[in-house]
Amino acid sequence: MASVTFDHVSKQYGNVTAVNDLDLQIGDREFLVFVGPSGCGKSTSLRMLAGLEEISAGTIYIGEQAINGVEPKDRDIAMVFQSYALYPHMTVYENMAFALKLRRMDTAQIDRRVRRAAEILSMTELLQRKPKQLSGGQRQRVAVGRAIVREPKVFLFDEPLSNLDAKLRVQTRAEITKLHRDLGTTFIYVTHDQTEAMTMGTRIAVMKDGVLQQVDTPQNLYEKPVNIFVAGFMGSPSMNFFAAKVTAAEGRLHVEGNGFQLSIPDRFKEPLTGYVGQTVTLGIRPENIHDAALAPHHLQGSTLSARVDLTELMGNEVFLYLLLNDTPFVARVDPRTRARSGNTLAVTIDLTQLHFFNQETTRAIR
Repeated sequence: MASVTFDHVSKQYGNVTAVNDLDLQIGDREFLVFVGPSGCGKSTSLRMLAGLEEISAGTIYIGEQAINGVEPKDRDIAMVFQSYALYPHMTVYENMAFALKLRRMDTAQIDRRVRRAAEILSMTELLQRKPKQLSGGQRQRVAVGRAIVREPKVFLFDEPLSNLDAKLRVQTRAEITKLHRDLGTTFIYVTHDQTEAMTMGTRIAVMKDGVLQQVDTPQNLYEKPVNIFVAGFMGSPSMNFFAAKVTAAEGRLHVEGNGFQLSIPDRFKEPLTGYVGQTVTLGIRPENIHDAALAPHHLQGSTLSARVDLTELMGNEVFLYLLLNDTPFVARVDPRTRARSGNTLAVTIDLTQLHFFNQETTRAIR
């Protein structure tokens, strides 16, 4: 078992900086997820740790050992890729045992490790099958099993669920989470899917354009994003943003925008006082916008009138795509709503759950 440290690590491809000054410590036995859009540097960071990409600047440590010049095979890691990369002519057992045979490991020890991994992944009955006889989910489990048998200090996962259908992704991410719990090993996982990140990681590192934006627990990232990018990236549907001017009247603060005026709860008064007369970015998550007819009675809210553009029934909730003076926004509401496309709907904003951001720096105002 081991911690992993990125000590001011950068990666450049000519004039392009793929990873810029990544400074991050991942604890022993932690499950850390790198998340961000395509091209943000998350996979490059993982590949530098694996030794598949050279480091342009900085140092990577596994435990106390700097590994910049260490060959990939000597780093005591195991990596699971998006592609299964199984040998088609070998059985599941042979695929899982192959790397151990290359190490000239004792046959009895190889057998013990392969069968233990198969038992952990509930695929003992598949050991004599060949890859063409397996489903996509089963092939992915074989790829994970091939990593388990190596008993590495660190497991690396590079978008391993991308080739699976939606239902199988949900099932397999639960299996990987349980695997982390059972093995008690450091897991580092890369995905572009924020739902995967939220449900799997003990901490999440959000990246954009090669720069680490925020690293924190899933709940803190969701409730206390440090900037507009993190706020908009974490959550589905994403946070709604409005330009809003901060005003003061009779000892109270308000924000005014295109078609709305909201009174600000006292807990926001101190951070926003310095912005009176200025325009900030107001953020509201879709689940904090309610159909006024169905809003909880205890809600500290403010009601607005919006036009319903589109509705999406999700079973246990409805996504409403609304227009406020032609400004689009999204609400997640109770499925009992009577909202219909083209109608006008009264919606209630939960004022206790507002977010505010500096328009120039995009940083959260706290």
